[in-house]
Order: sequence, then C-alpha cells, then structure tokens
Amino acid sequence: MNDRRLTPFSGRIAHTSLRGQAEAEGFTDGEWQRITVPVADLLARPAGLRDRQVLYGERMLVIDRRDGMAFGQLERDGYCGWVLETVLSGGAEATHWVAAPATHGYPAPDIKQIERCALSFGSRVTVVAEHDRFMEADEGLFIPRQHLRAMGDHLQDPVAVAELFLGTPYLWGGNSRWGIDCSGLVQAAHLACGLPCAGDSDLQEATLGQLPPTDAPLQRGDLLFWKGHVALVADAGRIIHANGHAMATCYEDLTAALARIEAAEGTPLRTRRRL
Repeated sequence: MNDRRLTPFSGRIAHTSLRGQAEAEGFTDGEWQRITVPVADLLARPAGLRDRQVLYGERMLVIDRRDGMAFGQLERDGYCGWVLETVLSGGAEATHWVAAPATHGYPAPDIKQIERCALSFGSRVTVVAEHDRFMEADEGLFIPRQHLRAMGDHLQDPVAVAELFLGTPYLWGGNSRWGIDCSGLVQAAHLACGLPCAGDSDLQEATLGQLPPTDAPLQRGDLLFWKGHVALVADAGRIIHANGHAMATCYEDLTAALARIEAAEGTPLRTRRRL
C-alpha cells in the first residue's frame, strides 16, 4: 500500500483485496462502471489535480462515492483515482475500440448528420448492429466502421501507433488525441499492441521490458527514460515523444534531445528498456 496510484483505497472504503492491510470504514468488491463522455479527468482527490485521463467506454471498478465524485480503479492499468459520478454508467463490456487517431459518433448512419461527439484513439464501444459503412454502438452512436477494430485485434508496432499522435498538443496527464503527455503516449502505443503498460513514466520504467546490454545499438521501439520523462526510439537518430518543449508530440533528433533535456532540467538519460 505504498503507492496511492495503485491502491484501491479511498481513505474511507477499500477493496476487499486489502482486508488485513488497510484500516478502512468498510470493504467492497466494487461495481464495474463505464465512462460515458469522450474524456474524463482522473483526479488524485476530490476537486484535486488531474493524475490521468480516462476515455469513452473504458471501465472503472467503483469502490466509493461521495459528494458527486466516485473513487475507483481503472481496468486498463490498475490506476486509482476520482472521477465525477456523472461520467459513469453501467452497461455491457466493449466489443470494439477506436483505432483511428480520432473519429466521430453520429446520430444516424449518415456522414451528413451533425456529429454527436468526437472519440479519441483508444476509446471503446459496444457494437449492437452493423450497417454498410457504420457500426452502431449501444448508446445510439453510429461510428465509421473503418475506424474500429474488434477488442483483441491489436496493432503490431508501438512506434507506428505513437506516430498517429504527431502534432497532438502536449497536456500534463493527458491520454487522448486532444492532449497527451509522454507517459500517456507510451501507454497508448503499447496498449494498442496488446502490451500491458502502466500509466506514469516512473511505473513504466520499473515494469516495462528489460535492460538491453549497454553496448547494444538503439533499436526502434526502445524506451528512453529521464527523471519524469519517457520517449520512444523511432530510429537510430530520432525519438518520438510528447513533450513540453515543443508542446506537442513530435520527432526530435536524439543527440539534440539528450543535450537539451540535460541542459534544461539537469537530468541525464538514466535508463533504456526494450520490450
């Protein structure tokens, strides 16, 4: 119970797995709920700062509710935090996920209709019917079928996934096409390829892949870690990362990035990991 981000305990109610470990007012098995808005902020505490974001259709195991907020643990990576109760609803598990950088949900299977919402890469939907050019989701959204893949139908190259986010604005704690940070980009890239991935860069550094030999040349897909930052190696001379210097997801010359980050932050590269 050392890391609040991964501990399903609200400070009042804890998940039953913590019996004997947490001094809680009560314990619960929790209740699975789905996110019903395109993007929801996951907060460190009620009315607190954003830790991460949760996308449409993702599931949260809700453990506690108070004052219009719900505390729970995300299915995708075990991250814990608070969301507004109004963004949650029950429903069936997702059948498909958005594999385009972004898509629109329409009120009818017609691209001339005014869209009801925009959905980011990684969003999840429950398809109830298939039409010629659209998939119909259970909440009445019609989504272009070429933008969806079945759950379990993964992509193959995390770097190619990261490249879908080129130009996306940098956003601290962001996890969507509308705004993303360094660890959000790495997580999106790996989850889309069926590879488990934590939500923050320090957790990724501790759990992803292995340490390659120190004299091994860089390889596409290697992960480079600084204190508080992570990037993917695109090729021998470039990285791709979401960063506050460019305020976007971009390529950067590796040698220039190493010098710039150390000069600006006083932080040298400290770890390289390879899946």
